[in-house]
Amino acid sequence: MTTAMLAGCGKTQTGGSDGASQGTTPAGTEKEADASSAGSGEKAELTMWGSWSGDQVAQLEKQLEGFNNSQDKYHVTYMVQDGMEQKLLTAIASNEVPDIVLWDRFNTGVYAPKGALASLDDYIAKDNVDMTQFYAPAVDEMTSAGVVYGIPLTVDSRVLFYNKDLLDEAGVDPASITDWDSLRDAAIKLTKWDGDKLVQSGFSLKDVGLFNNWIGQAGGKMIDDSTNPPTAAFNTEAGLTVLKYWDQLLNQDKVYQLGFEDGFGGDGFKAGKVAITFNGPWTLESYKEAGLNFGVIGQPQGYNGEKSAMMGGFGLVIPNGAKNPDASWEFIKWWTMQPENGVEFCKISGNLPANKEAAKDPYFMDDDILRVFSETMDYAGIRSKVFGYSDLEGLALIPQLQKYVAGEITAEEALSNAEKQGNDILAEAAQQ
Repeated sequence: MTTAMLAGCGKTQTGGSDGASQGTTPAGTEKEADASSAGSGEKAELTMWGSWSGDQVAQLEKQLEGFNNSQDKYHVTYMVQDGMEQKLLTAIASNEVPDIVLWDRFNTGVYAPKGALASLDDYIAKDNVDMTQFYAPAVDEMTSAGVVYGIPLTVDSRVLFYNKDLLDEAGVDPASITDWDSLRDAAIKLTKWDGDKLVQSGFSLKDVGLFNNWIGQAGGKMIDDSTNPPTAAFNTEAGLTVLKYWDQLLNQDKVYQLGFEDGFGGDGFKAGKVAITFNGPWTLESYKEAGLNFGVIGQPQGYNGEKSAMMGGFGLVIPNGAKNPDASWEFIKWWTMQPENGVEFCKISGNLPANKEAAKDPYFMDDDILRVFSETMDYAGIRSKVFGYSDLEGLALIPQLQKYVAGEITAEEALSNAEKQGNDILAEAAQQ
């Protein structure tokens, strides 16, 4: 998939001479088309693209209404785009790009070098923007070859959700769950079988894609980027430690059974049939609407006390060739650099702000659930920015981990196979 997307990036615009990567036009250099300086007395109409859909559209529209009513120069409208990244490339080729894009930060390293995004360095310098006001990993994720292409907007990470009623019934104190050993003890107490049928799982192990989170807690890492080309780094003692822990929970303690949650729409926790699960802030409103009595706990420590979490989230970017870059920049500043606006969007949507001052607002610190998410960001890191990493996970590692938990191959075979396939992917990506 990555190769196909890159093939569509062939038509790019020529960059300036300010150090921006080749094929990238710094935002603000196309002022002749900027409606913000039109002086017509009417609001400049701006369009924001994004992949958020469903209930999230109303959330975004409410936030945009706040901006539109806060001043009399600009009016921003949101438009949902399926396959948004690929559509953006097509729009650039036809000179029909939106003004702003709600951007998955992880995609920056793929699309910025191909000219899809405008550099924001000139704007940041002109307005003396202090980028340390945002979580450093989020800024790093929106930076490519030393050039900043976007401003972080939201952050997220998974933590442990627990069902208060089920823990009370089993006599488990959630405060006691601090590391892998105590998590295992709690999961055993919370699991119920009726003969050979699992009726209540103590802990969900449905998502092997969280391996990147677990290996950090085991003291390992996914990628060695000190080599040329970069290489997979998970076929180690740390990687084996994770898989052995999974095996213990699945096959020895039997706190979970593969496919158990399929009968509950894929979410046994929401159905009240899973006592503890990993999930993120995007599920908060859904769980509240379901009437669940739940709480959250921070990431458990590994055997040697390591704490690790993976930070995701979105940012705001200006596409290459945008006709209203100055106006777009004003909108971006309003949402990301005025902490009260980040707090307001969390109240609307449950998304945590990437602005650190906003994240320390009493709205978060005084809330037992939001505070845990906010505190997790202090030690959360991002996925590797190495080119080809996404395919390494999705095409090489995860399929092997699925075979392992299904009992088809050993832990050693899973990691070895994934390492070989992953290194081939990274080597091929490095040549593109």
